Amino acid sequence: RVGTTMNQVRCVSKLTPSERETQLPTIPTWTMVEGRDAIKKTFQFDNFVDAFGFMSKVALVAEKNDHHPEWFNVYNRVDVVLATHDCGGLSSKDVHLAKVMDSLAPK
Repeated sequence: RVGTTMNQVRCVSKLTPSERETQLPTIPTWTMVEGRDAIKKTFQFDNFVDAFGFMSKVALVAEKNDHHPEWFNVYNRVDVVLATHDCGGLSSKDVHLAKVMDSLAPK
């Protein structure tokens, strides 16, 4: 199970090409955002309560780690974009939060 803290992920530098080759395959259901150094994913739930519950769980982790997603919710769908604004692109923080979100979403 993925941990919910980023104590070991404090660096806010962009992922290097070699880091992208090793880290991005660990989150295969996430895709690159066209025209931007960011990743995205859409989560589907049975209903609004499940979607909102997921967002609440993620919000607690995001706040604890001072790394917040860009997201949009309509009823049972949550669209997410992750990028690290401090470095102007993808960082290990994004990969970590993507893994946390995947672990909190229903299988």
